[in-house]
Amino acid sequence: MSKLRDACIEKAAGTEQDCLVVGAGINGAVAAAALAGKGARVTIVDKGDFASFTSQESSNLAWGGIKYLETLEFRLVWKLCKSRNQLMKVYPSQVEEIRFFTSIAKGFRMPYYMVYMGALLYWFMGRFQTRAPLLLNRSTIRKRAPMVRADRLMGGLEYSDCRLVDNDSRFAFGFVRKALDYGCNAINYMELVSAERRDGLWHCGLKDHRSGKSVEIKARSLVNAAGPFADGVNRLLGIDSAFKHVLSKGVHIIVPKISEEHRVLTFFATDGRLFFMIPMGRRTCIGTTDTRVESEKVEATKEDIDFLLENANILLDLEKPLTTDDIIATRCGVRPLVMKAEAAVDNAEWTALSRKHEIDRHPDRGMLTIYGGKITDCINVGNEIADLVKSFGVKLPKPSSVWFGEPEASRREQFFARCAKSGTDTTICSNLWRRYGEAAFQILEKIEADPAEGELLIEDYTRAELRHVAEVEMVECLEDFLRRRSMVSLSVRPDELRQVPGLAETAKILFGDRAQEELDRYFAK
Repeated sequence: MSKLRDACIEKAAGTEQDCLVVGAGINGAVAAAALAGKGARVTIVDKGDFASFTSQESSNLAWGGIKYLETLEFRLVWKLCKSRNQLMKVYPSQVEEIRFFTSIAKGFRMPYYMVYMGALLYWFMGRFQTRAPLLLNRSTIRKRAPMVRADRLMGGLEYSDCRLVDNDSRFAFGFVRKALDYGCNAINYMELVSAERRDGLWHCGLKDHRSGKSVEIKARSLVNAAGPFADGVNRLLGIDSAFKHVLSKGVHIIVPKISEEHRVLTFFATDGRLFFMIPMGRRTCIGTTDTRVESEKVEATKEDIDFLLENANILLDLEKPLTTDDIIATRCGVRPLVMKAEAAVDNAEWTALSRKHEIDRHPDRGMLTIYGGKITDCINVGNEIADLVKSFGVKLPKPSSVWFGEPEASRREQFFARCAKSGTDTTICSNLWRRYGEAAFQILEKIEADPAEGELLIEDYTRAELRHVAEVEMVECLEDFLRRRSMVSLSVRPDELRQVPGLAETAKILFGDRAQEELDRYFAK
């Protein structure tokens, strides 16, 4: 176990906390960062790794919800577009505008010019902060996207939204790291197993899945941010909620890059749902499915994979049809969709449920639960949670603190000027700044002191940054790094990964004497 993790456990158990946040997906991560940034004593725990469930299985998009226009949820779209714009502004290296190339098939449920009118409305709701949408005829589509089967189309359009440059779990972990910088205790693989409210405090029993030991934490307030598991946590706490989750399974497949175009190819799949082909470095992410499920734990079935491959092959004019042999990795998770606890929903209605969030509040018990939500709206969620916890009587010594965002542009300029002076590769410097912000200076110092530290060991990760990851990112097992702190396992097939020359040294840097044990455990799955 990392020294940082041990220190967080000791500190959390030894000091009464203002708030315990349960669940370290995007909702929990921003709640912890907001509260810690405003001066509260906070501990955040997750029974798995940080962002290891729903927040690692998204489409890696920060979008304003254009599809909700069809269900007339204008207020939601207005709000999400504003949130998307804020993310672009405060995370300029991590959230980028990207063009969506949308094809409208013949026989679609509405004329394609009406879809274009919707895109214009979407641009307006986005406060004109992105490039304007364009209406495309079949001839233009053939010229600009020759891989798309234009013969079956009545037209299309191009519009803008945003994507995460790195993966979703890396973005969520950035908030956990921010919370740590503000003095928060962040503990992965720590599960809440009991909780009782006594004398104005939550007395929480937790199990450390790394050591097997029991830990007790006392907190004045409790935030249930357990995502799909939130209802189960509430049952454990004896809380009756006004809301509940309906779960939708989403599956993506990762295949070799299908186009050199840096655009998201957007279609309507055979079931009428939006279907994306998203650039992901030298790969393409294809998805997603949308299947109602009852369990939080899901896996991609043959039917899911066949659906994705079939739609990709129908929609694209490829030299060779995609098959299962082309699949490098699969992403499968559940979306927690919120609805009223007493409401019933049939199979025709549940697909219209949006990714909005709701907060169930119990001020008399100093407790709240976050339902639903999406990455795009994360900053609003963090601020909302901080305000509510404050209303429970928890003091926030720094109420006006800005707890999110990259360092100021002047610091970025200083960093890249120093990179140029030292002759460090510009791509490496861009990666360091995007992934680590202010801490990139420390990593650069290592590279300046010893050029060997700037050598790439695995994919685009240098020896120096791997040492930094080992010190401050609480990587407890190899999957934590390969799947969540990085995108390595989404880009490299397992059989190819075994042969990567720098893998053994990577494991040695991350785990020391446990390196071979972690390698064996990872490849035994």
